Amino acid sequence: MSKDHTRERVVTAHTAGTAAEAMVIRSLLRSAGISAPGAGSSDPFPLREAPKGTHGVEIYVLESQVEEARRIIDEYRKTNDDAKKA
Repeated sequence: MSKDHTRERVVTAHTAGTAAEAMVIRSLLRSAGISAPGAGSSDPFPLREAPKGTHGVEIYVLESQVEEARRIIDEYRKTNDDAKKA
């Protein structure tokens, strides 16, 4: 990254349905060179999945990287959906 990102906005690129999905997506983004920090929690007894009725797990990226992040996420979701149909 040659650009100074210290004052850049962080935006939501995607809302994952589960914590496991969010972890996979963050890993995909990181492997593509896109920073996608996870939610930090100091809860000693974290829930494995979000309770029913909650909105999901948000994936955050820098605003300048959101289009590429969404492209990667869409590609992952399409591949994942195709695999479920097979």
